[in-house]
Amino acid sequence: MKTRTIQFIAISTVILLTATINVSSQSKAKKGKDKKAEKSETVHLFNGKDLSNWTFFLKDQSVDPSTVFTVKEGVIHITGDPFGYMRTKEKYSDYKLHVEWRWPTEATNSGVFVHGQEPDAIWLKCIECQLMAGNAGDFVCMNGADMNERPDKSKAVVKKLAESSEKPVGEWNIMEITCKANTIEVSVNGVRQNKGTSVNITSGSICLQSEGKDIQFRNVYLTKLKK
Repeated sequence: MKTRTIQFIAISTVILLTATINVSSQSKAKKGKDKKAEKSETVHLFNGKDLSNWTFFLKDQSVDPSTVFTVKEGVIHITGDPFGYMRTKEKYSDYKLHVEWRWPTEATNSGVFVHGQEPDAIWLKCIECQLMAGNAGDFVCMNGADMNERPDKSKAVVKKLAESSEKPVGEWNIMEITCKANTIEVSVNGVRQNKGTSVNITSGSICLQSEGKDIQFRNVYLTKLKK
């Protein structure tokens, strides 16, 4: 009888320990998934259907923005005339932004603005990640924005680091912009083109520019980075 009791206690102890280990493992796995989800949270700035979470600013405010910024078959079309931009209603910091763009007929000019500050103005305070044909990846420090890589304050442009990595007219390009604390890095089609440090603005709206002629955008989203 005594032997059976000891065996019963031993078996019960093993079962209890196994259950405890399983619960602990599941808890750790869940925490790991939660942290991973938090680190890689994706925000779709363009839903593929409309521009309901954007606002608009044009130099000529008599022009209806709906004639300049349109959506068709999951693609944003911007006419480029008049000058202006579409701006996210929300403000963001610490993220990796993914933007795809192409020139439908002619390589011309545009830009992606990060850390856009209000009030709206045709040259609002922001860092422009240049899309001008041949110069995609340049930084333009606009309206008081600044960074270490701009020692000559009489010049707004911080030139890209590598040769142009843009694709021909009609083909889709990918720009990825990583904003982390007071640094900004930009790549074009997988080529690291620029880095700015000690940037004096670290959060704000994201804008797509109307400047020149037709440009198209798709797959505009960001991944939040863990602070």
